[in-house]
Amino acid sequence: MANLKEIRGRITSISSTMQITRAMKMVSAAKLKKAQDAIVMLRPYSEKLQELIQNVNSSSDPDQVSVYAQKREVKRILFIAVTSNRGLAGAFNSSIVKELNHQFQNNSQYEIEVLPVGKKIYDAVRRNRSVYANASSVYDNLNFDVVANVAEGVMTSFKEGKFDEVYVIYNKFVNAATQEVTTEQLLPISMPEQTEPQVETDYIFEPNRAEILDNLIPKSIKTQVFKAILDSVASEHGARMTAMHKATDNAEALRNDLKIFYNKARQAAITNEILEIVSGAEALKNS
Repeated sequence: MANLKEIRGRITSISSTMQITRAMKMVSAAKLKKAQDAIVMLRPYSEKLQELIQNVNSSSDPDQVSVYAQKREVKRILFIAVTSNRGLAGAFNSSIVKELNHQFQNNSQYEIEVLPVGKKIYDAVRRNRSVYANASSVYDNLNFDVVANVAEGVMTSFKEGKFDEVYVIYNKFVNAATQEVTTEQLLPISMPEQTEPQVETDYIFEPNRAEILDNLIPKSIKTQVFKAILDSVASEHGARMTAMHKATDNAEALRNDLKIFYNKARQAAITNEILEIVSGAEALKNS
């Protein structure tokens, strides 16, 4: 009977776990809609902003290159790694850690620092990696201004020559069940070469091309960082919803197996008791 009591305890424990995982799935599903809407609305703006920069830059003086587009000999690299502050999201956080370690191996000849955005990546790198700054607090009040301050510090460091290249690593949101680990170059910004002849058009720039680029490029960089974090937030809720759905299904399957095992064990125990009673009765008759 002690064994049956232990099984009953496990069934109760698993049922309680199922309630938790099911609730977490519902919470993530509710948050996913808002996060998905935010990233879907920001992507067209970010893409159009980069397209505008490319169009203005294509008609500007090649000698007047923005400081954020200047390429120099690579000696120091900064990786902005974006995860979440919480776990229970499957491979969402571990995939970023894995990609960051891969980048360290591929760029071992350079000096590398990490700007962790999220407690999970900060805990993973703080002991054995050089940490530039901890930006996990952006999730406390996530908005463009907070992220822009973080990006401003990175841009200043790049301008001062502390870093020669800056990359951002994050989970790109595809759908609720799919997230793609993405590594994008943030600085220096890439200006694609024109492969087709452009039709010459007489534009009037006010104030001028250089000042327009000086205003657009920093805004584009900040928007790119903000987009990466919003992508990561939407991916987090999608990954957690999927993980909690699978956890609930697995817990239900395990609970059903335990119930079958419990019923068989209980039936066997009852059968043994009946056999003992019958054997006792037969022994009394023969005595």
